[in-house]
Amino acid sequence: MMIPILMYHQIGEPGPRGTPYRGLTVHPRDFRRQMLWLRRLGYRGLSMARLMPYLRGEKQGRVVGITFDDGYANVLEHAVPVLEECGFEATNYFVVRQLGGSNVWDADEGVPPAPLMDAAGVRAWVAAGHEAGSHTLNHPVLPRISPELAVNEIRDSRDALEQIAGAPVRAFCYPYGKFTPALADVARAAGYDSATTTARGLARPDDDPYALPRVAVMRSTHLLRFLQKCLTQLEDRRRRKAEAAAHG
Repeated sequence: MMIPILMYHQIGEPGPRGTPYRGLTVHPRDFRRQMLWLRRLGYRGLSMARLMPYLRGEKQGRVVGITFDDGYANVLEHAVPVLEECGFEATNYFVVRQLGGSNVWDADEGVPPAPLMDAAGVRAWVAAGHEAGSHTLNHPVLPRISPELAVNEIRDSRDALEQIAGAPVRAFCYPYGKFTPALADVARAAGYDSATTTARGLARPDDDPYALPRVAVMRSTHLLRFLQKCLTQLEDRRRRKAEAAAHG
């Protein structure tokens, strides 16, 4: 059983042509169309917490994981009503020390600042039936910082976010998708049940739950390609090619 874990960032009006990382913003109209089609085809959108029994092979069914990176305020505004309409749940990975701030980690790339949810927004997200996951304290490239700092980023962000959200935090996402086996061990020891990457592919029951691949949904992902990504082995074929290249 192979399961797509969808990866979104912002749900809003994409920036002008030429804006760096413009592709990471999906228009609300497109997001709604994607979710409605999944529902029509009999799929359930699940948070990572709800998805894990399927990934472990304990449950069977037509399911997809829905995740959002960084905690953008426009996700609360535009995605939550659509998820509610469809009866879906999702996980949002929050950068704890930037709550109420913006995506400062993108500034050097020329990406325009975009507001992030504040603490009240996190609680509203959870109150709407969704899961709060951790995306570290500061959004660093974890393999580039000291092991001690990396442990703090992974462990302390969970503790802090649980206090803010008033709910368990069991899902983690590596910033930029960058991790090592040692960092996966840290996530496991910190008490998370899963950790996602930016590696492409469908998740399988035999995957390491602390190195899960995802399916990127971009501004340019038209509906047919979206459905191909979710409902066929398109992403898994690409995963197999990447794995073959990595092993020479």
